[in-house]
Amino acid sequence: MSKASVFYDKFERHSHGEGLKGHATHYCPGCGHGLAHKYLAEAIDELGIQDRTVAVSPVGCSVFLYYYFDVGNTQAAHGRAPVVALGHKFANPESIVVSYQGDGDLASIGLAETVATAQLGAPITVIFINNAIYGMTGGQMAPTTLMGQQSSTSPSGRNEYNGQPLKMAELIAGLDGPVYVERVALYDAKQRIKAKKAIQKAMKLQVEGKGYSFIEVLAECPTHLKMNPEDTEKWVKECMEPVYPLGVKKDLTVDPWFKRNAPCFKGEKILSLAGATSEHPERFCKGFPTHLAAHDISLKLAGSGGDGAQTAAMLIARAAISEGFDATHIPSYGPESRGGTSYADVHVAEEEVLNPGSPDPQVLIAFNAPSLAKFGPTVRKGGYVIYDSSVVSEAPALDPSIKVFPVPFTGIATDLGKAVVKNIVALGALQAATGIFPKDTLLGAIRTALKDKCALIPLNEEAFAWGIKSVEGLDK
Repeated sequence: MSKASVFYDKFERHSHGEGLKGHATHYCPGCGHGLAHKYLAEAIDELGIQDRTVAVSPVGCSVFLYYYFDVGNTQAAHGRAPVVALGHKFANPESIVVSYQGDGDLASIGLAETVATAQLGAPITVIFINNAIYGMTGGQMAPTTLMGQQSSTSPSGRNEYNGQPLKMAELIAGLDGPVYVERVALYDAKQRIKAKKAIQKAMKLQVEGKGYSFIEVLAECPTHLKMNPEDTEKWVKECMEPVYPLGVKKDLTVDPWFKRNAPCFKGEKILSLAGATSEHPERFCKGFPTHLAAHDISLKLAGSGGDGAQTAAMLIARAAISEGFDATHIPSYGPESRGGTSYADVHVAEEEVLNPGSPDPQVLIAFNAPSLAKFGPTVRKGGYVIYDSSVVSEAPALDPSIKVFPVPFTGIATDLGKAVVKNIVALGALQAATGIFPKDTLLGAIRTALKDKCALIPLNEEAFAWGIKSVEGLDK
């Protein structure tokens, strides 16, 4: 195997890999990424791990790694490459995983993932390209931008009000998880040899199952420094290196420890661990409730924290799924765990929920007056509003086409001896007012949710029944 086989023969992004452009790269002349790519490819080749290697590249100039390397490739959201790398490593313990990231990505939006993954210490390799700038997105100030250095977001130069540059190699070396941390550069032949050796060592430690390695590479970005490649190399040596001293920051001698059993992908076991079942629930709907909407029904449930709006929303979504429909439940909480605002958006779709938000719901269930006042006016014409008349003395003026159902959720639940079942009363009222599902569909969801608390099922069934009776009483 040669390193030529680790690299793709042509750069497909330009002219579909045809002609002279097929052999060009997307990197700017003098960019450090090319050398880092070369040393990584040589390490993969020399260690004979091409078929086991997975490269993770996120947002920024690093994202184009997959155009060059003939290895397993996966993309990650901005900053999330380390945790994506962990996913690959734990799902396939024999894989060799490389998280290849730039400074804006790794040290800014991805800092939490970077630190947490490093402290975990699982054997992955992180290659960190530090060129002191956001390269791809316009040359903004990065966490690694030097003091006094100009950028599009620090046109007068980075100053004390922007904070000091972040020294990632030292930060990572100070954690207990990593076994090897080194900072290297690319500005002359001597430093390039060191960079190659550091990357190879980091990869070898992973092959041996010894632990997490972090290689920081001081790299050139002539475009945003507005210099030619030679002057950029000089700038890295004279300006960057004093701030980011080169050398090994941590190098532990440890025994191999990462020896995980092969993962199991058997669906039955996963269902068992999740407390799920492969049995299909009994279905009671004859079809989608088109009397409410042709293909997608939106609901909003709102109240105070502790009112049970979130649980009721979850039960509606589960009931829909048990009938074979698509459903989503999006919770939203106030800052307080109890007593603050709490609302949920729920969608039930015949085939697929395209937007889980419910800014203009067809159905509103309000557990208190502020929720009714806030969301009542957003209900669509011809929609339904069901509210707790125990705590709301008067409903606000709504469109005449909206059907309003005042039901004493709290009063009924209190009479039953358990105020917390007011949300189940609300579900009974929902069923009677809208006919969204048959009674047995919602009762099935309630019973499933309470399968580990069977003693509570009769109380909840009674609360549900009283919710239905309360709405039926309004019709008389």
